[in-house]
Amino acid sequence: MSIQKLPVTLTAAGERALRGGHPWLFDGAIQRIKGAGKAGDLAVIFSHKKNKFIGVGLYDPASPIRIRVLHQGTPTQITPEFFRARTQEAKELRAALVKGGQTTGYRLIHGENDGFPGLVADVYGPVLVLKLYSPVWFPWLDDVLPALQEASDTTTIVLRLARNVAAAAKSYGFSDGQLLGGELPAGEVIFQEHGVKFYADPVNGHKTGFFLDHRNNRKKVGELSQGKDVLDVFSYAGGFSVHALAGGANSVTSLDISAPAQAQARSNVKLNFGEDDRHKTIVGDAFDVLADLAKSEREYDIVIVDPPSFAKSDREVSGALAAYRKINGLAIPLVAAGGVLVAASCSARVPADDFFKAVEGTLMRAGRKFRILEKTWHDVDHPVGFPEGAYLKTGFYRLF
Repeated sequence: MSIQKLPVTLTAAGERALRGGHPWLFDGAIQRIKGAGKAGDLAVIFSHKKNKFIGVGLYDPASPIRIRVLHQGTPTQITPEFFRARTQEAKELRAALVKGGQTTGYRLIHGENDGFPGLVADVYGPVLVLKLYSPVWFPWLDDVLPALQEASDTTTIVLRLARNVAAAAKSYGFSDGQLLGGELPAGEVIFQEHGVKFYADPVNGHKTGFFLDHRNNRKKVGELSQGKDVLDVFSYAGGFSVHALAGGANSVTSLDISAPAQAQARSNVKLNFGEDDRHKTIVGDAFDVLADLAKSEREYDIVIVDPPSFAKSDREVSGALAAYRKINGLAIPLVAAGGVLVAASCSARVPADDFFKAVEGTLMRAGRKFRILEKTWHDVDHPVGFPEGAYLKTGFYRLF
């Protein structure tokens, strides 16, 4: 399918956004466009007054994000070499993380933040999982895939699709979970993070098969866990739980509403430690289970509260903050004196300051004195290049 070049002139506000480095240009930012383009066509952007080249991006006529910006500044050609150079830059940013082979699961491309708006590429050992959040990338896959495979040194490529692009994928002959190269004889692949092993399910798992963004926080929990009793709330596949056990925890309890997720957690524990009676699982609603544990006066040395996103839109932010206050309010009585509460949020719509104020206000209302040990953000393979790219925030609190 041929790719057109569409001359575009932005509004004054749109031009300011582009020059400010924002990777999204919404439909209202376009003053005029020459031609009727299709998803993936090149939008060649000219200045508002001087008709001078200022940027280029991928056009999507069906999305409110009308142009996903690839480059702004001096003229450039969008070629396979352009994508290769950008991928190598991303690889260099992760070099220290993967050096030594103790971490073989990582994010190679973090969408807009690495200059690939709407595209994520995760590596699990020999498997590269490409996830597309926009149809603009379908016409460019032949140019992009060789660069990604070269940088990741992988032998297998799996395609994953966000729900909003699944229909468009059919017209290009693509489907979710499709194998684009190599072989995947088993449904799951084993990878490591800081020497701890996990299973990822590239074809059927959430996102690309695992949640990689909390890697450094999981490591920190492991470092705090020697001889401790740990409660991992919203444990999913047991990431924090396994690191706690690897750090020498006395006991670890994984709590999640999903029985299949708990089965994954048990598999990840067994992968590292065999049958280990230090680990137990509870299947149930976190709000209800935490209330029941408090009634029984159960206490833990470390309680991790890492819920799924509570806010998918701006109108849900106030409700999300109320949910963070409630769930952490239920967790606080379970933290033993001198213990640690790990409170996390992956809601991009909730500003970090508002989240931390919600947690800390809840601690004060509970009458617990506390010390902030650390506040953390994204790991190095999840860089933040624009405001909307910042979503993960975690507080480590020592309670007294």
